[in-house]
Amino acid sequence: MSLGDRPRAFPQLRAFPTMLRIGFVDAVAYRAEFLIWILSTNMPLVMLALWHAVAREHPVGPFTQERFVAWFLCALIVRMLTGSWVAWTLNYDLRHGMLAFRMLRPVHPLLHYAAENLSALPVRALFALPVALIALFVIAPGELTHDPLRIALFFVALAGAWVLSFLAMAVIGALCFFIDNSTAIFQLWFGLFMLLSGYLVPAVLFPPWLSTLAQVLPFRFMLAFPVETLVGGAARAELLWLLAAQLGYIGGFALLLALTWRAGMRRFNAFGG
Repeated sequence: MSLGDRPRAFPQLRAFPTMLRIGFVDAVAYRAEFLIWILSTNMPLVMLALWHAVAREHPVGPFTQERFVAWFLCALIVRMLTGSWVAWTLNYDLRHGMLAFRMLRPVHPLLHYAAENLSALPVRALFALPVALIALFVIAPGELTHDPLRIALFFVALAGAWVLSFLAMAVIGALCFFIDNSTAIFQLWFGLFMLLSGYLVPAVLFPPWLSTLAQVLPFRFMLAFPVETLVGGAARAELLWLLAAQLGYIGGFALLLALTWRAGMRRFNAFGG
């Protein structure tokens, strides 16, 4: 079997639960590494303390102290459950020759990377969610929606945010087929993500031109959109339109990944892997 040959998708999907179990065991084995990663993603808590102090005397736009608490704790939860490191893994595997070994397995490497990322979610949740949820429901329960449709939409948007984040990181990682190291592109992408996704500042607090830009770029649909389903005043119809936009971005990044991966495989095989 050549590096480019692949079995049908159905047998690969049947192997996916096994890959999830293996990935979970790895995540548990390297729990100290995950704890460090979790502690390094505490920026929403820093911004929460900052904006909470700013809003002490009067609201900042539509945000009171309680709404800032709800926003940034929800942002922390979404970030913990949707983060992806496939760009780093792809760069490492390509530079160290590990991708050739992955290509010889009967499972597509991207499916294997997806399983590795998904299987780490229970470990992240175990470390991060209890504290965040307790703080959220104790400090700012009145800022959370009680609408069953919006709560259901949150879980759909959360799943979409994970898929979109994974696809974007996979595209950046696949650029390593063409350049020595694509982690610099990731750093630029992550900087824009932190600024425009609602991770550091809710977009409605930006100047009008920047707020408009943040509303339409994909970063919003990786974090702010799921948060907005629980915290915020958007109508149901608007949330459904935002869900359609998120699905559109998922389709666009999936197509971009397919094209980038195919071109990368031609280059990879041309140089003998």
